[in-house]
Amino acid sequence: MLTAESTAVDREFYDFYRTARGYHPNTTTHPALTTNTKFMNFHPFNDLDLISPRPLLFITGDQAHSREFSEEAYRLAAGPKELFWVPGAGHVDLYDRVGLISFAKLTDFFRSKL
Repeated sequence: MLTAESTAVDREFYDFYRTARGYHPNTTTHPALTTNTKFMNFHPFNDLDLISPRPLLFITGDQAHSREFSEEAYRLAAGPKELFWVPGAGHVDLYDRVGLISFAKLTDFFRSKL
Protein backbone atom coordinates (compact mmCIF):
# COMPACT_ATOMS: atom_id res chain seq x y z
CA MET A 1 0.00 0.00 0.00
CA LEU A 2 1.29 3.44 -0.84
CA THR A 3 1.59 6.07 1.86
CA ALA A 4 2.73 9.69 1.98
CA GLU A 5 6.19 8.34 2.89
CA SER A 6 6.38 6.00 -0.13
CA THR A 7 9.42 6.65 -2.30
CA ALA A 8 9.40 7.23 -6.05
CA VAL A 9 10.70 3.67 -6.50
CA ASP A 10 7.87 2.32 -4.34
CA ARG A 11 5.37 4.22 -6.47
CA GLU A 12 6.88 3.04 -9.75
CA PHE A 13 6.80 -0.62 -8.77
CA TYR A 14 3.32 -0.29 -7.25
CA ASP A 15 2.10 1.23 -10.51
CA PHE A 16 3.19 -1.92 -12.32
CA TYR A 17 2.82 -4.82 -9.90
CA ARG A 18 -0.29 -3.69 -8.02
CA THR A 19 -2.38 -2.41 -10.92
CA ALA A 20 -3.77 -4.01 -14.05
CA ARG A 21 -0.45 -3.32 -15.82
CA GLY A 22 1.38 -6.19 -14.18
CA TYR A 23 -0.73 -7.63 -11.40
CA HIS A 24 -1.43 -11.35 -11.23
CA PRO A 25 -3.35 -12.97 -8.37
CA ASN A 26 -0.52 -15.47 -7.77
CA THR A 27 2.11 -12.78 -7.16
CA THR A 28 3.26 -11.74 -3.73
CA THR A 29 5.49 -9.09 -2.25
CA HIS A 30 6.82 -11.62 0.25
CA PRO A 31 10.15 -13.11 -0.78
CA ALA A 32 10.80 -16.85 -0.61
CA LEU A 33 12.98 -18.04 2.25
CA THR A 34 15.93 -18.46 -0.11
CA THR A 35 15.65 -15.06 -1.81
CA ASN A 36 17.82 -12.97 0.53
CA THR A 37 20.66 -15.50 0.53
CA LYS A 38 20.66 -15.64 -3.26
CA PHE A 39 20.69 -11.85 -3.52
CA MET A 40 23.55 -11.56 -1.04
CA ASN A 41 25.58 -14.09 -3.04
CA PHE A 42 24.84 -12.65 -6.48
CA HIS A 43 27.57 -10.44 -7.86
CA PRO A 44 26.54 -9.64 -11.45
CA PHE A 45 29.72 -7.82 -12.43
CA ASN A 46 32.09 -10.58 -11.34
CA ASP A 47 31.61 -12.64 -14.49
CA LEU A 48 31.21 -9.85 -17.01
CA ASP A 49 34.49 -10.88 -18.63
CA LEU A 50 32.89 -14.21 -19.57
CA ILE A 51 30.49 -12.52 -21.99
CA SER A 52 32.51 -9.46 -22.90
CA PRO A 53 34.22 -8.70 -25.41
CA ARG A 54 31.20 -9.96 -27.33
CA PRO A 55 28.98 -7.09 -28.52
CA LEU A 56 26.86 -5.76 -25.67
CA LEU A 57 23.93 -3.39 -25.74
CA PHE A 58 22.87 -1.96 -22.40
CA ILE A 59 19.45 -0.31 -22.38
CA THR A 60 18.20 1.82 -19.50
CA GLY A 61 15.60 4.47 -18.93
CA ASP A 62 17.09 7.87 -18.23
CA GLN A 63 14.70 8.09 -15.25
CA ALA A 64 15.35 4.54 -14.00
CA HIS A 65 16.52 4.19 -10.42
CA SER A 66 18.52 1.18 -11.64
CA ARG A 67 20.41 3.03 -14.38
CA GLU A 68 23.55 3.06 -12.24
CA PHE A 69 23.82 -0.71 -12.73
CA SER A 70 23.74 -0.35 -16.51
CA GLU A 71 26.29 2.45 -16.30
CA GLU A 72 28.61 0.32 -14.14
CA ALA A 73 28.24 -2.75 -16.36
CA TYR A 74 28.97 -0.59 -19.39
CA ARG A 75 32.03 0.86 -17.69
CA LEU A 76 33.38 -2.60 -16.83
CA ALA A 77 32.63 -4.30 -20.14
CA ALA A 78 35.16 -4.59 -22.90
CA GLY A 79 34.08 -3.38 -26.33
CA PRO A 80 32.28 -3.44 -28.57
CA LYS A 81 29.62 -2.00 -26.31
CA GLU A 82 26.87 0.57 -26.34
CA LEU A 83 24.78 2.21 -23.64
CA PHE A 84 21.38 3.26 -24.96
CA TRP A 85 19.25 5.70 -22.97
CA VAL A 86 15.47 5.65 -23.33
CA PRO A 87 14.26 9.22 -22.73
CA GLY A 88 11.56 9.56 -20.10
CA ALA A 89 11.59 5.88 -19.11
CA GLY A 90 11.82 4.47 -15.62
CA HIS A 91 12.82 0.93 -14.70
CA VAL A 92 9.47 -0.81 -15.14
CA ASP A 93 8.40 1.32 -18.11
CA LEU A 94 10.52 -0.91 -20.30
CA TYR A 95 8.53 -3.97 -19.20
CA ASP A 96 5.34 -3.08 -21.01
CA ARG A 97 5.22 0.44 -22.41
CA VAL A 98 5.97 -0.58 -25.97
CA GLY A 99 5.85 3.02 -27.17
CA LEU A 100 9.03 3.65 -25.18
CA ILE A 101 10.88 0.52 -26.29
CA SER A 102 13.23 1.22 -29.16
CA PHE A 103 12.59 -1.76 -31.39
CA ALA A 104 14.58 -0.02 -34.13
CA LYS A 105 17.64 0.07 -31.84
CA LEU A 106 17.23 -3.61 -30.99
CA THR A 107 16.75 -4.56 -34.63
CA ASP A 108 19.80 -2.59 -35.70
CA PHE A 109 21.94 -4.09 -32.93
CA PHE A 110 20.97 -7.69 -33.67
CA ARG A 111 21.30 -7.29 -37.42
CA SER A 112 24.71 -5.67 -37.22
CA LYS A 113 26.22 -7.68 -34.34
CA LEU A 114 24.89 -11.21 -34.78
